[in-house]
Amino acid sequence: MEQTKPNVFVRIANYFKDVKAEMKKVVWPTLKKVKKNTITVLIYVLIVGIVICGLDLLFTWLMQLFLNR
Repeated sequence: MEQTKPNVFVRIANYFKDVKAEMKKVVWPTLKKVKKNTITVLIYVLIVGIVICGLDLLFTWLMQLFLNR
């Protein structure tokens, strides 16, 4: 026996029903937690940026040192 798929509108409606059901299961963070995580991410991005900048300056200096001999 061949099973037929429901029409496109039924599948779209089922999709949005499933999305709504899943969104009800989500545990949203508190504003305090969001602020703390945001600050943590910004600090790490700043630290990584400084490290990358430092390495770039170091490698640029080394390349100039070796190429100018």
